[in-house]
Amino acid sequence: MSAAWCGWTMLVLLLCAILSEVMQPGVILQSPTSLLAQTDRTYKDSPVNLYGQLLISVFRIGTLAMGVYLCVPESAAFRFGIYAAICGLTVAMLLVKMLCNVLIDYAFSLSRNMDQSYEHYGDITTLATCALYPALLVVLRIGDLAVNRWVVLIASGLFILMWTYRLIRTYWTHPVAILYIALYICTLEVLPLGALFLISSKIISL
Repeated sequence: MSAAWCGWTMLVLLLCAILSEVMQPGVILQSPTSLLAQTDRTYKDSPVNLYGQLLISVFRIGTLAMGVYLCVPESAAFRFGIYAAICGLTVAMLLVKMLCNVLIDYAFSLSRNMDQSYEHYGDITTLATCALYPALLVVLRIGDLAVNRWVVLIASGLFILMWTYRLIRTYWTHPVAILYIALYICTLEVLPLGALFLISSKIISL
């Protein structure tokens, strides 16, 4: 199902994750605290290491892009150029989401909570991609398209559930807040993920 470069790419992503934890202790191992800590806490007790943050971002983006790519039909040719294009598309999607969050912050003056949310968002993304990574290794081994689609769907659902839970804990003030959170999740999480899969399938079919 997959080409040899897939295995090497997964190895590089693993090295990125390990190095990020070395440079920024806790970026992976302490990420579950975003689900357990109070809303005024973050897992970071040490200065931010930009290289560590960059490496964990590469791991997240690369793992997600690999999951999307492995959802294509088995007859498709696996090319690193297409994978790189999906990585670029993922980065573009994240930049658009970041811009939208900045606009929301500006419109509703949520600066303090938004700063916390950015850190929690990164932690929860790390949790989801860390769960997705070993599953992708299994998929690469067995080469089952249907299994991979379920794996990516479950990982995406896990991320959305964790992020929704975190948003409720951070922004819960009144029952109507649930409506705003649901709109936010659908607009800035579910739709972008759907668009990522749709546009990626178009790129792959070219």
